[in-house]
Amino acid sequence: MILKRLLIIPFVLFGLFLFAQPALNASRIDHPPIIDGKLTDEIWESAPVATQFIQNFPDVGQPASVRTEVRVVYDNYAIYVGAYLYDDPANIRKQLTARDDEQQSDVDYFSIFFDTYNDKQNGFQFLVTSVNVQTDARIGPNLGSGFGTYGDITWDAVWESKVAMHDDGWSVEMRIPYISLRFSDKEIQDWGLQLLRFTRTNNETSFWSPVSPEINGFLNQFGLYKSLQNIEPPLRLSFSPYVSGGVRSNPVGNEYRTDWLRNGGMDVKYGINESFTLDATLVPYFGQVVSDNLVNNLTPFEIQFEDYRPFFTEGTELFNKAGLFYSRRVGAIPTGYRSVELLRDTDPDIDVIKNPSVTQLYNAIKFSGRTKKKTGIGIFNAVTAPAHAILYDRSTGEERKIETETLSNYNIIVIDQSLKGRSYVTLTNTNVLRSGSERDANVTAVDFSFFDKKNIFNLKGATRYSRIFGADEYDGFNTYLRTSKVSGNIQYNAQATLITPDYDPRDLGFLQAPNQLIYTANASYNHFTPTKNFLNYNYSFYLRYGRLFEPNQFASLQAEVKAFYFFKNFWDVSLTAGALPLESWDHFVLNTPGRYVKRPAYLYTRLNGSTDSRKRLFVNYDALAGFFREDKFYSILGLGARYRFSNKFSLDLNNTREKETDYIVYAGRQNGDPIIGFVDFTDITSILTGTYNFTSRMNLSVRARHYWSQVLYNRLNQVTPKGDPGASVPLTPDYDANVNIFNIDAFFTWDFRLGSRIIVGYKNWLGNDEQIDGTRHRNYLSNVGQLLHMRHGNEFTFRFIYFLDYNQFRKK
Repeated sequence: MILKRLLIIPFVLFGLFLFAQPALNASRIDHPPIIDGKLTDEIWESAPVATQFIQNFPDVGQPASVRTEVRVVYDNYAIYVGAYLYDDPANIRKQLTARDDEQQSDVDYFSIFFDTYNDKQNGFQFLVTSVNVQTDARIGPNLGSGFGTYGDITWDAVWESKVAMHDDGWSVEMRIPYISLRFSDKEIQDWGLQLLRFTRTNNETSFWSPVSPEINGFLNQFGLYKSLQNIEPPLRLSFSPYVSGGVRSNPVGNEYRTDWLRNGGMDVKYGINESFTLDATLVPYFGQVVSDNLVNNLTPFEIQFEDYRPFFTEGTELFNKAGLFYSRRVGAIPTGYRSVELLRDTDPDIDVIKNPSVTQLYNAIKFSGRTKKKTGIGIFNAVTAPAHAILYDRSTGEERKIETETLSNYNIIVIDQSLKGRSYVTLTNTNVLRSGSERDANVTAVDFSFFDKKNIFNLKGATRYSRIFGADEYDGFNTYLRTSKVSGNIQYNAQATLITPDYDPRDLGFLQAPNQLIYTANASYNHFTPTKNFLNYNYSFYLRYGRLFEPNQFASLQAEVKAFYFFKNFWDVSLTAGALPLESWDHFVLNTPGRYVKRPAYLYTRLNGSTDSRKRLFVNYDALAGFFREDKFYSILGLGARYRFSNKFSLDLNNTREKETDYIVYAGRQNGDPIIGFVDFTDITSILTGTYNFTSRMNLSVRARHYWSQVLYNRLNQVTPKGDPGASVPLTPDYDANVNIFNIDAFFTWDFRLGSRIIVGYKNWLGNDEQIDGTRHRNYLSNVGQLLHMRHGNEFTFRFIYFLDYNQFRKK
C-alpha cells in the first residue's frame, strides 16, 4: 500500500503543476541590452527565468523534449525578451519564409504573447523563427485561429529581433517598443504572459503555461508577468510617409489605354496615452495588393472577397466584433461603374474617356483602446471622394460628365465591456452618410457572450437593428441565440437565428440573404491524447433546419457526420457523409419575393486530408461526390502540391474542379415571370505560387491564377407556383458561357529598416473584353492554350515607405 501511494505522488504533483498558473516577476532595468541575439549582456544574468515548458502537441501534457529558458525585462521604452532554446544544431530547421508565413514551413520558432489588460480576451503575439523572420498578431474573441495560429496575422507592428546559433542550440533577443502595445495606465499592473516554442523536427509545440485542448480558450490559459511598476513610456508617435508611381496599360475596345500612376500620402500612429491609439491614413494608395479570386457567379448571392489593404485589416478586431464591418465597402467599385461600361458596349456613338473602377479614399482614422476598467472604445471614420465618368458622344461631338459615386462618410462606434471569466457585452453602431439624395444607412447591434465560472458552458447572442433612409425607407432586425458546452472531450451547441425581410447591413457590412429562420445543432467527441495509431481524432454531427421567415415556409434540411484522424506519421484525413434528404425550396434564385424553386434531395460523401508538411513534397487533396435520385451528379476534386527546393525557394500548385449537371439557375423573365435554366457547369481553378526569399527581410513572390468556367444550358422552363418546372421556353445558343479569368501578381519586397519598405510590383491580367470562343474550345487545356493569343493588361508599380519614430527622430 505504501509503495502504491509513493507511485501516485509524482502523478499528483505533475497534475498540480500542469494546471497551476505559473508567474514570472517583472524585472525593471536601467540600461537596455544590445539586440544581437547573443544574450551576453549582464542584465540577462540577474533576470528571472521561465522554463519547464509543457507539450500541447503531439503528446499533450508531457514535458517538452528540449529545454528552453526565457527572460523578460522592461524599462520605460520597451519590453526586452531573451530566450535560449537548447537543441542539437543538426535538428534546428532553418527555412527562410516571408513575414507571417512560418506555418507548415521547415523552420523552428519561438513566440511570446502578452495579455496586457489581463482580461483573458485580448492580446498580442510576437514570433521569431530560427532565421530571424518575424510574425506578429492581434488576439481576440472574434479573430480566427487555426492549427499553429492564434489570431490576426495581418496586423504588423514595428519591433526588433536578432537570433544567434550556438553549439547547444540557438538564442533570440527581442525589443518590443510600447508603440506596438497597449496597456492600462496603472502604477502597478500584472499582464497575462505566454511563451511558446516549436521544434519542426518532431512537430512539437510546447508552452510555458500549459495549454490544454480540452479547455476552451487560449488567453485564459496564460501565466502572469507580475508587478510591472510605474511605466512612463515616451510619446508614442510615428509617421510612415510614402510615394508611389507606375504605369498601367489596359486593352479597351480596339486599343490600349495607358495610365501613369503616381501618388503620395502618409500613415500616422499617435498614442494618446498608454491605452488609446489614433491611426490615420492620408490619401492612401492600395494598388499593390493581390488580385481578387473572381469567379463566374451562378448564384443570386454576393461573393465576399478578402481585403488585402493593411489599414483595413490591421487592428480592426474591435470594429468587427459584431461582424458588421466588411471593409471592402470602403473604396469599392463606384455604384455607377458598370452602367457606364454597359452604355459603352451597347451604344456605338459613345466613347468612354474615363471611368474610374475604384473609389478614391480621402482619408481614414481609427481610434481604439481600453480603459482601466477594461472598457474597449473604438471609433472608425473614412471619407471617400465622389467619382465621375467622362463620356464622348460622337453624334453630338460633346463630352458628358456622369457621377458614378457620391461623396460618402463611413463611421463605426464600438463600446466593448470585458467581464470576468472571458465574458463580454458589446455595443456597435455603423452608419453611412452620402451627399445629395442618395440613401443613408444605420445599424445598431448589441452582442454578448457569457461563460460559467468553470469555463464549461457558454451563452452567446446578439440583436441587430438596421434602418435605411432616403426615398425608399425601410428597417429590419437580426437576432440569434446560441448555447454551448465548450470544454471537455464532449462538446455541443444549439443556435437559433432570425433575419427579417428588411434587415439590411450591406452599406458597410455583409449579408448574403435576409428573411431567414435557421436552427442549427452540433455535437462532437474529441480525443486529444495520443493512442496506438493516432495523435488525436474527433467525431462530429451537424444538423441544420432552415425556413423562410415571411411567409413562413420550408427552405432546407441538412444532416452531416464527420470523422477526423491525425496519424502518428503526421498525415491527416477527414471523412464526411451528409444528406439533404428532402427537396430544398430555394426562395432566392428567382429574385422574386413569394416565388421559389425546388431543388432535388441528395446524399454526399467527402474525403480530404494532407501528408506530412515537414517533407520537401507536401500534398493535400479533397474529393466530394453528390448522389441524386435523378440523372444528375455533383463533384469536387482538388489536389495541391508544395515542393521545397531549398531553404530559400518553394513552389505551390493547386488545382480544383467543381462540376454539376442540371444545376438550376435564374435565366431571366418571360412576360414578367421568372424562368429557370438547367445547366451543366464546370469550374476549374489553377493557382501557381512561387516564393524566393533572399534574406529574412527580402523576398520575391509570384502568384498566377487561371479560372475557367463552362456553362452549357440544357433547357429553359417556366416555374409553377409550387416551385416545379413548368412549360418549356425556347433555348438559343447565346445562353451558354465560356469564362476565362487570368491574373499574375508579382511583388519584390525589401524591409530595408524597421517599419520601412520598398515594394516593386507587376500585374498581368486578361483584358475584360477578351473572349475565348467556347464553341471551338470546349475543354480546359484548349482554353489555357488560347490565353497567350489574347490581349492582356499590364501594370508596373514602385512604392517607397519610410518609418519615422518621433522619439528616435528627436534624439537625432
